[in-house]
Amino acid sequence: MTHAKTEQLNFAVIGCGLIGRKRVLALGPNPPLLYTCDLDPARAADLAKLAPGCTPVTDYSVALADPRVAAVIVSTLNASLAPIALAAVRAGKHVLVEKPGALNAAQLRTVLAAAQSTHTRVRLGYNHRFHPALQKARELLDAGVLGPLMFLRARYGHGGRKGYDREWRADPALSGGGELIDQGVHLIDLAGWFLGEFPSVEGHATTSFWDMPVDDNAFLSLRTAAGQTAWLHATCTEWKNLFSLELYGRDAKLAIDGLGGSYGVEKLTYYKMLPAMGPPEITAWEYVRGDDSWALETRAWVDDIRLGREPSPGLR
Repeated sequence: MTHAKTEQLNFAVIGCGLIGRKRVLALGPNPPLLYTCDLDPARAADLAKLAPGCTPVTDYSVALADPRVAAVIVSTLNASLAPIALAAVRAGKHVLVEKPGALNAAQLRTVLAAAQSTHTRVRLGYNHRFHPALQKARELLDAGVLGPLMFLRARYGHGGRKGYDREWRADPALSGGGELIDQGVHLIDLAGWFLGEFPSVEGHATTSFWDMPVDDNAFLSLRTAAGQTAWLHATCTEWKNLFSLELYGRDAKLAIDGLGGSYGVEKLTYYKMLPAMGPPEITAWEYVRGDDSWALETRAWVDDIRLGREPSPGLR
């Protein structure tokens, strides 16, 4: 397991659920964690056990008021992400805030303005960029093996579970939306990482199956200024969990399938076009040992802080 290098930086984590725990584990053994904060005191206390000397609290303002805390990880429900991130940057803390970062773009703009005034670094938590197959795909893209890019096609979906439509993700006041803001934002982030900005945005979100006031399927067609298209589908009516991203160039295609766990073994396949065309030359990599994406992303954020670097993806 790779861990972030965090010397001389002290952290607080706000939100001690599954993702908060992943973030603390990514800091390595004996993490420099001063506070764990959660509305559930038992959950905060349980996570604090991973860090000697860590203090569990239920009020995040306690952590923000401590000058020893340099950086804050915010891993709460969507509705709390922007308000807590805003309070943190106003307190002069660097922030790693989980996706989607807010309920809407206006909230993110407010955090951005505050971060600029306090010179703090805020990274959005899109750990999928740091999965091994996606890192390898980026390496191949940067090496030029695909030639000029034409388009990207991606699907991401899960099947929910009994009662899913009564959980917090189905409540727009807590989630900000449905499947598009949940898994769909990962696809949008990855599409932009590979293709660039999308001045043209089309698509629709619909509720096809679940009894909830938010979308369970979203279909997007995003286009760059050069006309390259990202065609995306995010769904929570997939039934069998699925992740698939294909990147098409004039000289080759890359296909990423699976993310480990219930999504299947993570795999990257490189289809190289031959001069005679016809069937391509195929090279494949499988990543059966899982991923270090959480730790790699945390390391990138620490580097943002140390180097005074604008995080990518950041608030913009």
